[in-house]
Amino acid sequence: MTSDNKLSKPIVAVLGGGSFGTAIANIAALNGHRTYLWMRHIERAASCQASRQNSEYLPGYTLDDNLIITADLAEAVSSSDVVFISVPSSSFRAVTRQVAPYLSPEAVVVSTTKGIEANTFNLMSQILEQELPDRHIGVVSGPNFAKEIIQKQLTGTVVASDDSLVLQRIQSILSSDTFRVYANTDRYGVELGGALKNIYAIITGMAAAYGVGGNSQAMVLTRSLAEMGRFANSMGADPMTFLGLAGVGDLILTCTSDLSRNYRVGYGVGQGKNLDEVVAELGQVAEGVNTVKLVKQKAEEMGIYMPLATGLYAVLFEGKGIEEIVSSLMQGEQSNDVEYTGRSQGDEQ
Repeated sequence: MTSDNKLSKPIVAVLGGGSFGTAIANIAALNGHRTYLWMRHIERAASCQASRQNSEYLPGYTLDDNLIITADLAEAVSSSDVVFISVPSSSFRAVTRQVAPYLSPEAVVVSTTKGIEANTFNLMSQILEQELPDRHIGVVSGPNFAKEIIQKQLTGTVVASDDSLVLQRIQSILSSDTFRVYANTDRYGVELGGALKNIYAIITGMAAAYGVGGNSQAMVLTRSLAEMGRFANSMGADPMTFLGLAGVGDLILTCTSDLSRNYRVGYGVGQGKNLDEVVAELGQVAEGVNTVKLVKQKAEEMGIYMPLATGLYAVLFEGKGIEEIVSSLMQGEQSNDVEYTGRSQGDEQ
């Protein structure tokens, strides 16, 4: 664990064989790191290892030879210096508990999951703090579609931690000619950006299905950003974080592309399909469906004005129409266009 070679080329493990976990693992492998990609199912891991592709999530893309795909958690983690956890939020704590006995005390552990834990409202890094105390912890989030990453299209992301070792290590492992990694110390803000934008991707997907115009799309997108910043500020994060890649960058990407699972959920619901039917057709987790439940409840508890999130909840779970969102936005309380400007409303112009 302390040799010069080991320090220069840390061993990496990525837990979770979905599209993003696979893409991150492949970046590390392409950068010359021995990298393990852990999948829960033995047969699927063996098939991917033999075929050198993840045919379920990223078909047609050959994986680097430095990438070892396995269903053996001990094999993947025991010798790894850096461990990325890329599983849905619903299973994040369970996987973290599974991995704990195999982790080196010096290992860096990073979440790439964009969600919030039900019942506790914990962010993923808070789960890491609870289950892996005194560890080097960080998060990675940004406007990152896995399909474009593995195609080597130019991409930027954010690693967030108050631990300088984490920032340096992740930038070193993932940075390449096509993948730029920016640093941020506002871990909760970066995480909240990744989780909250999924709500608004569902809304913009619905709007697209209804055929709304450019004026409406711009308004919804901008007020979504305001809502995200307002909520994050109330939760103790820095609202200025939302002006970066993990905030407005991820919001724009997720809300304007049908590569986004949450956008596709919204589009299907906007076409009149049942939510359960849309999610079943998707075949993958759309974190925004669960996140809107949690955020709506938390916003009510804390008295945070979030008309878009509240309206979406009414559409998805109370059987109300899209008019609920429109009405809440257009007839709700008047508010300033730009918040957190550092000057009061009474300041001289």
